[in-house]
Amino acid sequence: MSSVDTSLPDELSSSVGDAETDDQLSKDVIFELLKNRRRREVLTYLLEADETVTLGELAEQIAAWENDTSVNALSSDQRKRVYVALYQTHLPKMDDAGIVEYDQDRGLISLADNADLLMMYLDTDTHRQDRWDRWYAGLSVAGGLLVSAALVGLPGLTALPTLAIAGGVVVAFFALSLAHVATNRQHERDVDGKLSRIE
Repeated sequence: MSSVDTSLPDELSSSVGDAETDDQLSKDVIFELLKNRRRREVLTYLLEADETVTLGELAEQIAAWENDTSVNALSSDQRKRVYVALYQTHLPKMDDAGIVEYDQDRGLISLADNADLLMMYLDTDTHRQDRWDRWYAGLSVAGGLLVSAALVGLPGLTALPTLAIAGGVVVAFFALSLAHVATNRQHERDVDGKLSRIE
């Protein structure tokens, strides 16, 4: 089997070495790691799995994505090509940068502490999904129906003044807005915390 160079370029390997001591990565290292599609697919798969996976299952899924087929329809050459590249090159680089924990002897891979620094650059469905538009739309529909029902005198709502019902809808919107602001501020703090770990 031919020997493959698994080292990062000199200017990047020194950044990785420094990063391991202070939980930081340089932008050069981050973009070097993310420029390769297979490494992005490793992150995507590990994020979706949310647990330790084997090298075999990781290689099979990435090979299936690359060949636009199912895992069962893969040929042994398609599996082997991805397996060898992950084993010799991609996973050691990601492990050196603290992105994944790669136990080469046992063939086990999981996300490591620095993985969150790369996740914010990935466009994945399982990453942060902002659903506030649905909450506002749902509250608008529910509030509109409730006020309309009160105006036409629907039984059960006649005991409450229409103005009180409308006021309740306004209060609900205010509470939802406060929750949205609090969530956004927390997200900004999280992002700022991640960015502070990037040199």
